[in-house]
Amino acid sequence: METEVSAVAERPAAATPDDSASQVVVETRNLSKIYRDFWGRKKVQALKSLDIEIRKGEIFGLLGPNGSGKSTTIKLVLGLLFPTSGRVLVFDKDATETSKNERIGYLPEESYLYKFLTAQETLDFYGRLFNMSAAERAERVDYLIKLVGLERARNRQLREFSKGMTRRVGLAQALINNPDLVMLDEPTTGLDPIGTREMKDLILNLRDQGKTILLCSHQLADVQDVCDRVAILHQGELKELGRVDDLLKVQDVTEIHARGLSEEAKAELAEVIRRHGGQLDSIDNPTATMEDLFLNIVRESEERPGHRRATVGQVSQGSGEGASASDDGGNASS
Repeated sequence: METEVSAVAERPAAATPDDSASQVVVETRNLSKIYRDFWGRKKVQALKSLDIEIRKGEIFGLLGPNGSGKSTTIKLVLGLLFPTSGRVLVFDKDATETSKNERIGYLPEESYLYKFLTAQETLDFYGRLFNMSAAERAERVDYLIKLVGLERARNRQLREFSKGMTRRVGLAQALINNPDLVMLDEPTTGLDPIGTREMKDLILNLRDQGKTILLCSHQLADVQDVCDRVAILHQGELKELGRVDDLLKVQDVTEIHARGLSEEAKAELAEVIRRHGGQLDSIDNPTATMEDLFLNIVRESEERPGHRRATVGQVSQGSGEGASASDDGGNASS
């Protein structure tokens, strides 16, 4: 019997406070923001005493429902708003200092681009804003267009682009200055499942290059897949902060992955669990995500045009073959 302790690959660890090379890129200290009406009366308290640190080389997720303070936090980090109280430090500089923006790339939730420019002209335009030389711009533009997968559409006007394609141009624009800090607000908006997976892979690649990423998203699966740490906001207050793996781990449940178990072996393992005082919740095969199912169907259809999958349930590597038992030789939970 082949036994797997875990079927899920772990993401590379991000920098921690104990690392000698650890460096705080963004820090908020007792940060608060109150929006007032025309008469100066308190209208909304968007943030209440927010204290977070974003470290060099990590992907930090900012989560929360609408009105929780995510956009306000981003605008404060960019220096577009002034805090009511507290401070924001970016690269050890006050967020209101515009010089720090040369090291920041920002993808807003809605990309406001010039529709009559082509993708190549758009990136060249933003390169000029950073005083890049013509040779440097040409090299950078070519690299970014290939990076976001728009080689065939580089000379088309943006007014002809779909929302997903426009999103890709927006990301390339955010990376034109090769920033150290990349701020992404809903980066997968308008992307199909394949584009979403490619965007997540790109974000991980940016982290591997040593860049720091601040990610805002309503897509919780995206955050779970790429983020090292997350902060969860609600009504302007920080409710939870920590590593994704630690926050999602269910401490009182044990999971075991195994293959090739007979029904007798499952029953024997279930008996062992009961004998040791455990509670058997279920014995079943594992399930994949809808994203995995969709991507595998698309890939298989490209490899074998005209053929239909024989077994829809077999998605992940060996997921349809192995037994996954809750507290047995499959997906065990006790």
